[in-house]
This record gives sequence, structure tokens and C-alpha cells, in this order.
Amino acid sequence: MRFAKPRLSQRWRQRTVAAFAVGVLLPLIAGLTGGAVASAQPGIERHNVYSAAMDRNIPVDIVRSSGGGNGALFLLDGLRAREDRSGWTIETNAVEMFRDSNVNLVMPVGGRASFYADWYGPSSTNAQGYTYKWETFLAQELPNYLGTIGIRTTNNAVAGLSMAGSAALKLAADHGNRFTYAASFSGYLNLSAPGMPSLIRLALLDEGGYNVDDMWGPPWDPAWAAHDPTVFAPKLAGKTLFISAGSGIPGQHTQIREPIDYFHTANAMGLEVVSLLNTRAFQGRADALGLNATYSYPPVGVHAWGYWQDELANAKPGILRALGA
Repeated sequence: MRFAKPRLSQRWRQRTVAAFAVGVLLPLIAGLTGGAVASAQPGIERHNVYSAAMDRNIPVDIVRSSGGGNGALFLLDGLRAREDRSGWTIETNAVEMFRDSNVNLVMPVGGRASFYADWYGPSSTNAQGYTYKWETFLAQELPNYLGTIGIRTTNNAVAGLSMAGSAALKLAADHGNRFTYAASFSGYLNLSAPGMPSLIRLALLDEGGYNVDDMWGPPWDPAWAAHDPTVFAPKLAGKTLFISAGSGIPGQHTQIREPIDYFHTANAMGLEVVSLLNTRAFQGRADALGLNATYSYPPVGVHAWGYWQDELANAKPGILRALGA
């Protein structure tokens, strides 16, 4: 079983590489602090933001608010996050959806198989050359950079799909008022439940040979509970949440064009059912705590981009209210 979004679209399978222009003087200006470069996509700025924790520049795509608002919505990718562009800009209409909403979209590029976490060390099974420190980047380094370009560093929103659903909630739970709104679309929100560590181990090995032991250690390691939204739910008090998961039944965004699509669809159905069970478990805990959460359980929907786009649209009014936009 793959713990990631299936490649249902032709565009995704072809893995087209986005080109962008880099000026001759840019490296001298940006240096280790990062900087903006032109993007191949109209209206999207490509920023290279230096991460001291990972000792590398992280590409971040930013769409500026139309009316000069300084609030930001961070959009995080799934397990198969690409190194050239955010899936949100390839597979959804997120940019157009928020084009006139006076909100800055902030879309980090990368994070493949990372759960956007701070790992113990580099993955030992695929010769990874550095240690993932995505939580540090998203909660500290990136907000600090955004403050230098007119985007506020606190009271922002973060949304993630699949593996990034739990990451979005952890960012909101553990980092004060950096993120006062968090959304999970088809997330895995009970990570330390029986069987989940084994599923995640298989998923990380399948997606690039990453070793889960280098991320959170064995299943009895406290890091699993520390990253499990059902466990850390009390820390989400005072936050505004949007939580969704589909039924696992294919709907309007699922199309069968060739034989392999039957496999991808079956995979997407199974992944969404696991997400649904995780999400229901989280809701039981959250409701008992009286958390401020809105839940969406559409009657159809599998683990695929079209359904996540729909849920982002459902979440949009609450995001705008939370950001004062």
C-alpha cells in the first residue's frame, strides 16, 4: 500500500519540470539569506529561502495578496512532493481560488516523504546527504524570511494533504501563535494507532527508500506520540481547525482511461478509508476536548487531488475569516 496520492492525471505521470530564469547577479544579492527569482508561472514568485537547519536553499512559491494584505496561507504537499513545483500549483486551481482574496499563498517546494518533520538524522537507507528539518523551517526560518518581505510572521493559516495533514496540525499546536488556523485534507491523524507505524514504514520505503527509524524511531519512541494529532489534541485548544476525509468511494474526479488506472483508483480508495478512520478517531478526541473544529465528510472522494481541491474550496471561507481577509 502506498501512503501517497496516486498519479491519476497525465500531467502528474509525465512529471514536467518547471523552468525559471535566474539573473546573473542574483546569487550575489541573495547569498545565504535567500531571495526572489522569476517564476515560469504568471503571478507566482519563486523565492529561495536559506535553511540553516538543513544547510540549503528551499524553493518557496509565493502568490501575493491582491489588496496588500499581509496574512498568509501555507499550503503543504503530500508524500510525493516534487522538487521543482508544489503540487498545489500543478494539480489544483488554488492560485486562482485565492487570487482575489487578499491572502498571500506560501507554497514550499519539496519535502518528499518527510511528514514535514524534524528528523533524528539523514535517511540511512537511501544515502540521504542531509537531515530533514522541515518543522524548524516552516515554524521558524520561513516565517522569519516572510517578515522581511512584508508578510506577517504570526496568526497565519496552514493546510496540508495526506502526510501533511498531521504536520499542519502539529505546526499549529506547537508553535504559539505562528499558526492560528490549520486544515487537514485526508490526513493521517492517529499516527501511533496500531498498524499505522508499519504502514508509514512501508510508504516511506516505497517512496524513495526513506527509513522511518531515522524520522521518529521505532513505534515505541515518544516521537510518534509527539506527532500524533489524536495524542496532542489538547494543545490545539484556541486554534481554528478544518478537518476532512472522503468516504473512499470514487466520485467525479476519478476517471479510468487505461488499465493502470484501476490499480491507482483501488489504491486511492484504500488510502482514503485509512484516512477516514484516522480522522474519525481524531474527531472523537477533539469533540471530547471541545476543540473549535469544522468537519467535512463528503459522500464520495478518494485520495486524489481533485477532491483536495474541493475541500480547500470548502475551507476557504473559514481561512479568510481567520486571516482577516
